[in-house]
Amino acid sequence: MLRDDQWNKLEPLLPGKVGDRSATAQDNRLFLEAVFWIVRTGSPWRDLPAALGNWHTTYKRFKRWGQSGVWQRVVEAVSGDRDLEALMIDSTAVRAHPHAAGAQKKKVLKRSAARAVD
Repeated sequence: MLRDDQWNKLEPLLPGKVGDRSATAQDNRLFLEAVFWIVRTGSPWRDLPAALGNWHTTYKRFKRWGQSGVWQRVVEAVSGDRDLEALMIDSTAVRAHPHAAGAQKKKVLKRSAARAVD
C-alpha cells in the first residue's frame, strides 16, 4: 500500500531511529501497512491478517504512538503533501459500531406468559 517514496518521507518521523532511547524501528513499515489496512477496511483489530502482524501487539503499538504524539507529528508533516494526503487518518475515516453512533439497542420482548408473572 505504501510506495517507496511515501515510506521515505514517513520513515524519519517515526520512533526507532539511531539515537532514540530504548526504541526500535523493527517493522515500522509493516506496522503502518497494518494500521492503514484497519483504517481502509474498517475491520476490528482482531481481524487483522496474520501477515500484517499480531493484532494485539499492533493495537498496543498504535495506542502507544497516539499517546506519545507520533501520529500528530506524522499528520502535521504530511498535511501539505499531495502524495500523502490519502494516508491522513481522522475519526471520520474509521467505521464505528452502530451503537457507538447512538443507534438504539434491540429490546428483547418477553413472552406474554412471562409478562403475566411479572
